[in-house]
Amino acid sequence: MPYTVGMVSLGCAKNRVDAEMMLFTLRQAGYKIVEEAAMADVAIINTCGFIESAKQESIDEILELAQLKKEGKIKAIIATGCLAERYKDQMMKELYEIDAVVGIGANADIASVVDKVLEKEKVEVFPDKRQLPLEGGRIQSTAYYYAYLKIAEGCDNKCTYCAIPMIRGRYRSREIENIVDEAKHLADNGVKELIVIAQDTTKYGVDIYGEYKLAALLKELCKIEKIEWVRVLYCYPECITDELIDVFATEDKLLKYIDMPLQHCDGNVLKRMCRKGNREELTALIKKLRERIPNLILRTTFIAGFPGETEEQFTELAEFANEIKFERMGCFAYSQEEDTPAAKMPDQIDEDVKERRAEILMEQQQLVMEKYNESLLGKEIEVLVEGFDRYAECFFGRSKADSPDVDGKVFFTCTDRKPYEGEIVKVRVDDFLDCDPIGEMIN
Repeated sequence: MPYTVGMVSLGCAKNRVDAEMMLFTLRQAGYKIVEEAAMADVAIINTCGFIESAKQESIDEILELAQLKKEGKIKAIIATGCLAERYKDQMMKELYEIDAVVGIGANADIASVVDKVLEKEKVEVFPDKRQLPLEGGRIQSTAYYYAYLKIAEGCDNKCTYCAIPMIRGRYRSREIENIVDEAKHLADNGVKELIVIAQDTTKYGVDIYGEYKLAALLKELCKIEKIEWVRVLYCYPECITDELIDVFATEDKLLKYIDMPLQHCDGNVLKRMCRKGNREELTALIKKLRERIPNLILRTTFIAGFPGETEEQFTELAEFANEIKFERMGCFAYSQEEDTPAAKMPDQIDEDVKERRAEILMEQQQLVMEKYNESLLGKEIEVLVEGFDRYAECFFGRSKADSPDVDGKVFFTCTDRKPYEGEIVKVRVDDFLDCDPIGEMIN
């Protein structure tokens, strides 16, 4: 009877892809993969270490599994991912219940780590970050009809608030041919929606081809017959070229959805963040995007309460967000991350002020979303069916304007037939509730 392994993957979709690749390696080594880590012989926590709340979530998950280990329900606990990489010297000392701490460069060796912990050996392994594999098989952990496609690893941007370059290393693009081959394999397995990810997708290719290659890659992905939607996340504004805009405007399968994390609009705040641009430049870019890409959905994120942000600068940010009216927006209170340049900056802002500013922006966005949903009333939209809500007694799914986990849902009823999970149907919007459209399937 093979030993069982379960994994909890926390944080971003990029971490999820790493988890899927580790699960494939473990299955190839003969381990049985189970969905619930709490029901496995060996529990792996693929941790996130991006901001304080994510770190705490990872620690809480480890402590929950530690209780199960104490009760004899699981045999060993392994920590992988960003928290393990970032705090390699502290993890085992402070969380003594862990049996192994594995840096991201050792992901390909996860099977041998499991072998050792089952032999009661304590393991700490941290090879060069660049040994994190970019290619390999995966066990898809999302629903069968959509998958994340990681096109690069690491980051060369030096944003002063961010620990990712320190954790993940330099930017490394995959070759176009390898990405397209993986996308074709996913399509053959039933994937209809590809979600293209990297820490900075717009910088794709510059390290291996000497120029931005995201536009060329997207054209190739749109040629894959069985793929119906291609969605792109994490586009940095300074790298959005005219060529890329043209691809968004002309490729039918490429969703008119651009996720562009701006973080702020005030030029001085952006300069302290080591980000480029200012309000005027960002406004001009957004105007160009909306003029050239019909029915564009813009998603962004902002940081409220960055060190030294004055009330005037925050007011400018709120005015900018209200003027642009992003169809999708998130705002986070600044998290003071140790070993980042911003953490050492003077004029750190009180937690309650940061939280209040973030709340103001999100309350304002609620009104923007209501107006956007009002504009959908009476219109027909395409929806990727995700399931049936037995409490609401209706089906639900995502529109082209909704990325998994970060955006909303569309709820709908049907009279003629029941749609199947993964089907793309048309829904006429009749109403909305809490920013989620409600309607009826019409095909």
